[in-house]
Amino acid sequence: MTEIIIGFVSGIIGGLGMGGGTVLILLLSLFSNVEQHIAQGSNVIFFVPMSIAAIIVFIKNKKINFKVAIPICIWGLIGAAIGATISSRMDMSTLRKCFGGFLIIIAIYQIYSFYKMYKNEKTRNNSIK
Repeated sequence: MTEIIIGFVSGIIGGLGMGGGTVLILLLSLFSNVEQHIAQGSNVIFFVPMSIAAIIVFIKNKKINFKVAIPICIWGLIGAAIGATISSRMDMSTLRKCFGGFLIIIAIYQIYSFYKMYKNEKTRNNSIK
């Protein structure tokens, strides 16, 4: 049952374009006691069908800029091969620390983005008055 809930939540977040794989790795590690390497490998398997479903919906709604997406995909494939090679050679402790650092950086960026949005909105509201 835990895996069903984890997959469902990660799929929704991934479908929204907000990093369902990151959530999947975190949830598998925390609630299913899955080792980091296994969680990351499971994320790769999870990502393919979840992405195909999201791609179909986004194409149908004309929400993909192919001129931007194709080069990103090509270089992303190269980066993925390099990243997978590096992570498979790391010990689990180092990999967990890297993943934790990544989550902290994402959190800081999100907080900064919300703060910047708040400041812009406040400035805009003050200029209207």
